Amino acid sequence: MPLKTLFLNPPSFENFDGGAGSRWPATREIESYWYPVWLAYPAGMLPGSRLLDAPPHHVSAEDTANIAREYEFVVLYTSTPGFPGDIGLSKRIKEANPQIKIAFVGPHVTVLPEQSLRCAAIDFVVRKEFDYAVKEFAEGRPLDGILGISYRNNGSVIHNADRPQIQDLDALPDVTDVYQRDLDVRRYNVPFLLHPYVSLYTTRGCPAQCTFCLWPQTTSGHAWRKRSTDNVAREMAKAKEYWPYVKEYFFDDDTFNIQKARTIELCAKLKPLKLTWSCTSRVTTDYETLKAMREAGCRLLIVGFESGDAQILKNIKKGATLERARQFTKDAHRLGLVIHGDFILGLPGETRETIKNTIAFAKELDVETIQVSVAHAYPGTELYDFAFKNNFIVNGSMVDAGGHQLAHIQYPGLPADEILHSVHRFYDEYYFRPRAAFRILKKAAFVSSERKRLYKEAKTFLQVRAMRNKLVRQKAGANGNSGTDGKSEVSTAQPHEPVQA
Repeated sequence: MPLKTLFLNPPSFENFDGGAGSRWPATREIESYWYPVWLAYPAGMLPGSRLLDAPPHHVSAEDTANIAREYEFVVLYTSTPGFPGDIGLSKRIKEANPQIKIAFVGPHVTVLPEQSLRCAAIDFVVRKEFDYAVKEFAEGRPLDGILGISYRNNGSVIHNADRPQIQDLDALPDVTDVYQRDLDVRRYNVPFLLHPYVSLYTTRGCPAQCTFCLWPQTTSGHAWRKRSTDNVAREMAKAKEYWPYVKEYFFDDDTFNIQKARTIELCAKLKPLKLTWSCTSRVTTDYETLKAMREAGCRLLIVGFESGDAQILKNIKKGATLERARQFTKDAHRLGLVIHGDFILGLPGETRETIKNTIAFAKELDVETIQVSVAHAYPGTELYDFAFKNNFIVNGSMVDAGGHQLAHIQYPGLPADEILHSVHRFYDEYYFRPRAAFRILKKAAFVSSERKRLYKEAKTFLQVRAMRNKLVRQKAGANGNSGTDGKSEVSTAQPHEPVQA
């Protein structure tokens, strides 16, 4: 029998969604939880294992340490914002069970394995895809014989050769089997998805070259690999039997519909299942593909518009134009598809004028919901290298003491606090338009099941907004200026260890 293994998405900040399913780890303005898909694959390979997703199930650090006492091996998915707290948890687990072995996985330790292994509570880290590496260790293979890991040996850190990317995705277990065994799907909420929802992947990797995007540059790579359409359709039919009450399925691939022929083929096999589903999408998707998706039950698309400035899109290697984004949005709305648009402020080339352009562009597109983030330079990304080289990183941490996003990049004439302040201005200008406000009120009035959730989300968002605005004012007062005049000096004192190159 293999080691009794606990796959752990650890407790962290309140409402922190930084685990093995989040491309943008931070505490959300509105409580949201993605599924720990990356951990679910190896959890399905090891008999006697358990997947513990602590944040949505509200399992405390103390309870987690007590649960870990019953196991021989812990695989912990960490993130850059959550890493210091994860180290503290690992020490508690070791104190409670000194014989236990702990492996850290995820983008942070992939990029910084040597720095991560300074903590004695970590026995080894797995770089990039970790499915088979942790399985081999649990089955008894010695560390020096496992590809893709880094570990300590006689005071030195040993980096074994990289493991080749997994090519046969059909050979991996179905994550829905692990969800059904270990998770309560009613615990997972994303504001723009129907509740309850279930998410999974049909591909790995993304050929796009976006400089800020974490996973393709650290974990999944740019090589696009796909499950067979039969394999996906079979799992979806099983999921429908597991959870007849689930209202929506979400394909959380880096880019679900990047290959037209495969997308249309998959849609033909999903259509008979009569599921409601949503997915990620690039604006380069044409009308014919969108039509096939809509006819197969697709309801909503998450779309990374990022910026309304053409030069910024070039700076981040987005591979898309503003005009293409406009046409895509028209096509989607013509078909009755809902769009959740993602935008980022603080990308290379950002100025006060480009921020205005992006807000105006978002209003022009007029998609149903938006998410506005501050640019985060995660270690291992091209954006991090750019910001570090040019001394644009001004905060040692990208989150505050509660795990909420902080702007930690600033440019000449555009301080970090002004970028953070602009996030709230963006939301205000977008949602307080009569047209956008009417959509929300209409939903609350005619969809009774959504009314309570909308009220809770609005209340939470306003609380976080007030907290952030207070933070900006406090920093501005400490520096003797308004914080939005282009002259503020941003404090670097934060509660977490600094990110180092």
